Amino acid sequence: MTQQSPLPPDPDTSIPDAPSKTATDMAEDEAPAAAVEEPRASVADRTKDLPDRARQALKTIGELIEQRRLDEAERTLTKMRTYIGTHPEFMRMLAVVLHLRGRNADAATVLRRALEQLPQDPLLLTNFGTVLGAQGDFVGATVAFQRACEIDPKLAAPWYNLGKSLARQLRVEDALEAFDEALRRDHDHVTTRIARAGLLVSVGRVEEGAEEYRRVIARRPDMIAAWIGLNSIKTARLTEAETEQLESLYASPETPEATRVKLGFALGKALEDAARYDEAFSVLSASNASMRRTQNWDAAEFTRAIDGVIETFKKPIAHATDATLGKEVIFVVSIPRSGSTLTEHILASHSDVSGADELSVVGDLVNEEGARVGIPYPDWMPHATAADWTRLGKEYLKRTERWRKSHGRSTDKGLSNWAFVGVIHSMLPGARIVNCRRDAVETCWSCYKQLFMRGQSYSYDLGELASYWHDYDRLMRFWNARFPHRVHDVVYEDLVDDSETQIRRLLDFCQLPFEPACLRSHETQRAVRTTSASQVRQPLRHDTARAPLYGELLAPLRWALGVEKVTTE
Repeated sequence: MTQQSPLPPDPDTSIPDAPSKTATDMAEDEAPAAAVEEPRASVADRTKDLPDRARQALKTIGELIEQRRLDEAERTLTKMRTYIGTHPEFMRMLAVVLHLRGRNADAATVLRRALEQLPQDPLLLTNFGTVLGAQGDFVGATVAFQRACEIDPKLAAPWYNLGKSLARQLRVEDALEAFDEALRRDHDHVTTRIARAGLLVSVGRVEEGAEEYRRVIARRPDMIAAWIGLNSIKTARLTEAETEQLESLYASPETPEATRVKLGFALGKALEDAARYDEAFSVLSASNASMRRTQNWDAAEFTRAIDGVIETFKKPIAHATDATLGKEVIFVVSIPRSGSTLTEHILASHSDVSGADELSVVGDLVNEEGARVGIPYPDWMPHATAADWTRLGKEYLKRTERWRKSHGRSTDKGLSNWAFVGVIHSMLPGARIVNCRRDAVETCWSCYKQLFMRGQSYSYDLGELASYWHDYDRLMRFWNARFPHRVHDVVYEDLVDDSETQIRRLLDFCQLPFEPACLRSHETQRAVRTTSASQVRQPLRHDTARAPLYGELLAPLRWALGVEKVTTE
């Protein structure tokens, strides 16, 4: 059986819909798995034509799905298939389970069959929009949600779903209008306010977004998603009263442990902002330790995987025959919290560059090709021909072409791409690769303070963070030696100290003419869907280092990274 690459999936520091996606997904007890709400329709109303036994079974399946007991739900559905397998509600339940299993293509097929019977059903349309969005068909998802709004315009949920789908396409004004429609129908529709807040932050309306989060907290101080969303605004500080409120919620015996862990990351930032460093370190350590117990991560196995990549690429690897293939793309690689969002924002301030944020296309292609040939990455690399690499390169360009509809160039900030530089070189020899570096201690400490939406299992233990950083560092040094002049390093500290020189060098490397707007990237209006969304709206600052404030508390991290002394700003 073919295994997927042991290398990292795309780090979800990004917020695919809007920054609130992080908050919504974190609060699993407060939002559906896909961050999509369903129009309120009871199973009893939808199944009145079925026998009592079938109605009760479907009700039970719905409860199992809510509890994420998917194996039990699927077994019950299998038993029912022979006698109600064509009923629309049965098919809808089956599609929801398939979606939660990640089998979105199968779920879409089932829902199409159900919609043939009930084409005007807003709940089926909502579920159909959800699975289309999960497949990356945002246009199709939007059409489905729009139809649900037309059929049942009085409900808030269809408008909320439509707004989320529009936000994913960066149709900001349309998304905000849809969210406003939802709030006209339900002024206290909390998930809409959270999504609206995140979208406002992503487009630079930071104060408005923060105020929206605070409106939610004022009404629902127990709404974890709002606290996490507010915390994700790196430039926002909680008031003393808000910090006390958050501390009380964190310490309350009535707060579920899983929720307390999430709150701990928000509280850690608030305590750091209040210069209560010992307390911040204690809270963050506890929350990270709890998160680590839920993660499946083997640092030694990952190191061996990096060893395998290096050994593979020590030997000549074929590449696409057209040396200019991929000249439209600039890859921005790094590990999280290293300045990659800033670097991409500078590039996207150029009139010829579209910033696509974090894409998973390279990793997807790597795993798909491994599945096709039955060999995992990197073992299939030496067997790939120039024709294979050309095919993969053209497929990458096809999947990302929407980002270049109005610009000649586009960026790809999929952070796991640092492990795939050799792949990029082979399939897109004309592409430019920019590697973002930052002080190692600062990078790792910043990751440790961040609760990621998914993945980044290495980030919840300081020792494992250091090991991961070392693997990244040695592989990037290998790529630089293996492919000289193909990778350009942007060092965050140098960028801050002498921005014009570093930005001119960056533009030269990317073969872009100098434009003064790149020196004023904080003025650029575009959606930024990462946790750095608010930071890139400010002029470059020299006071962003936080690790030195913790003194000897971070001595084990510095030791693991090979940094002996505490640096000062």
